[in-house]
Formats: sequence, structure tokens, C-alpha cells
Amino acid sequence: MPITLLDFILIGVMLVSALLAMIRGFMREVLSIAAWVIAAVATLYAYSRLLPYAKSYFNNDILAAGAVIGGTFLGTLLIVSIITVRFSDMVLDSRVGALDRTLGFLFGLGRGLIIVVVAFLFFAWLVPPRTQPSWVANAKSRVVLQSTGDWLISMLPDDPESTILKRLKRPKPDEGEPPDAPPEQRG
Repeated sequence: MPITLLDFILIGVMLVSALLAMIRGFMREVLSIAAWVIAAVATLYAYSRLLPYAKSYFNNDILAAGAVIGGTFLGTLLIVSIITVRFSDMVLDSRVGALDRTLGFLFGLGRGLIIVVVAFLFFAWLVPPRTQPSWVANAKSRVVLQSTGDWLISMLPDDPESTILKRLKRPKPDEGEPPDAPPEQRG
């Protein structure tokens, strides 16, 4: 089997991702992911508290919800990103800067692999195996991409949609029960 376009795409994406992560450093990469997670969590918790205030300024409920979600998410992301950039710059300028860049390179290789694996999984899901181009079907990296994809899929719950919805939806308190009261014990 010769090296095909899919193999070059995998190598290219992994190298670009690794070089970018090496320049930024491992701490900045990890902290930037943390900033997105913090912004999402802050938006999730602030949404119900800020929506009534936004509705008093906007006539349209969808516009008010969009303003709350967008404003909270972007504001939190901006603040946390500024803090994390300053912290990661201190790490890069310290004595562990070379280690930080080396770990960043390794992190970027892994991230690049995951990006190509997810793209490959979508491609394999959309295009039946018998109609896939030869540069995909005969790629040397196909086995690695497929096995890594199978591993990622095995990490997902059986029904991801309902699992996520169960965790996001909280039970509403009964009419006479205060919001912070624990649920009644049944049995």
C-alpha cells in the first residue's frame, strides 16, 4: 500500500496542530480549554438568573435569551482568557518553558490525531465503504484512524443525548416546597 492523500492529511494536520501548540505551550493550550469550559458553566448557571433582567430590556424573548447567553459566555471567556494568557506567559518565560513547549508539541499531536479521527468517522458514516475513494480505502493510516475512532465511540454512553439531557435538566421544586429543600425520601 502506498502512502495516500489521507496519510498526508493526517500528518499535515498533526504537525500543524503540534507546531501551534508548541508555540503556545502546554499550559496555554490546557488553560484555553479550561476557559471555554468555565465560560460554558458560567453561562449555564447565570442564564436563569440574568434572563428576567434581559427581558425587561428586550421585547423579544429570543433576543433576550441570545443576549444573556452571548454576553455571559463572551464576557466570561474574555476575562478568563486574559488571566490564563498572563499565567501561561509566566510559565513560558520561566525555567520550565522548554518543558512546557515540548508538552505542548505532544498535546498538539494528540489533538491533531483526534481532529482527523473525528473527521474520518463522519466521512465513514456518510460514505459507504464500497463508494469511498481509493485514497481513503487504501490509506496506511486507515487502521489507526478506525481503531482510534472505535475507541472514542466506545467511550461514549449508549444514549449520549438522553444522558446529557438528564444531567442538564434539574427537577423543579413543588409549589409549596422552597427551591433549596432536599427532595423527599420515598420508599
